Amino acid sequence: MRLPIKPPLKPMLAKPAKAVPAQPDGGGSAWLYEPKWDGFRAIIFRDGEEVFICSRNGKDLARYFPELVDAAREELPTRCIVDGELVVPREIDGRTRLDWEALSERIHPADSRVRLLATETPSQFVAFDLLALDDTDYTGQPLSVRRAKLLEVVAGGGSCHVTSATEDAATAEGWFESFEGAGLDGVIAKKLDGVYVPDKREMIKVKHARTADCVLVGYRPHKSVPGIGSLLLGLYDGDKLEMIGGASAFTEVRRKQLLAELQPLRVGDDVVSDGDTNRWKSGADRTWVPLRPERVVEIAYDQMEGNRLRHAARFLRWRDDRDPLSCTYDQLEVPVRYDFADVLAGE
Repeated sequence: MRLPIKPPLKPMLAKPAKAVPAQPDGGGSAWLYEPKWDGFRAIIFRDGEEVFICSRNGKDLARYFPELVDAAREELPTRCIVDGELVVPREIDGRTRLDWEALSERIHPADSRVRLLATETPSQFVAFDLLALDDTDYTGQPLSVRRAKLLEVVAGGGSCHVTSATEDAATAEGWFESFEGAGLDGVIAKKLDGVYVPDKREMIKVKHARTADCVLVGYRPHKSVPGIGSLLLGLYDGDKLEMIGGASAFTEVRRKQLLAELQPLRVGDDVVSDGDTNRWKSGADRTWVPLRPERVVEIAYDQMEGNRLRHAARFLRWRDDRDPLSCTYDQLEVPVRYDFADVLAGE
């Protein structure tokens, strides 16, 4: 590729914060706020017909997203490097929002499956930074210059878009609450005069943080340690107990302790059931050990994807004071329902 920066390139990163930062009073670097897209971070390198979709760890994702390769050739400048997020929008409950599960399933080893999913769940690209155009390296330019140029050269309206952005902190705080309904998970703050620094946490991210009380329905054994791999969680929908996901971040010592602690709750000594199917990792061991639904665990989580957790939850504590039957979906927050297009610049 005849570009001023060669792939792979590690993206600039963000460090967490508890609140959207306010604009500085009386000087200091101003912030640009953007909705935080929850997809696959990707830097697209295009040089004519050549397209390299660089993942966060430097791998080329082009083979998994052939429809995005075509879109990059049609909609991005002939020679450019653009940083953004690879997402799969789908119509859910009458509105178009991001579908994390459908995106995850796109990473599949079989070419036939890749081609099928490219048609059934096509991906799109949301750009938020321009790193190079023709022979010009823009990484040393301030963000204000890079964004202005990005808006100039990426029109949007097809499969390649530009994210919304604002310099108003109150607007960003409103986005934090309302845009979750479109499948986003927070707000990113960037210095308007900042240059692009690969692999450095120069931005700020503010993500949703919530808690819920869930029924412990089982566990998956750890693959290499004689202990718990993950705790499986459920909520009641009427009289039916639905599995919603798991919590898996434990130390090796805690994994062994949990295994011993939960044995009295096993449904029979040797009962092991098949877990939910997973088309992305169809060859993986998805077995789990059912437990009597008698214990309640408080978890920290960020978002729901339909009736399930979008990401793994974090174990907080046992809630022995709670009746498992009281752990229902009613306790969960319902985000404002926004459409995917509402979160795009000029669309």
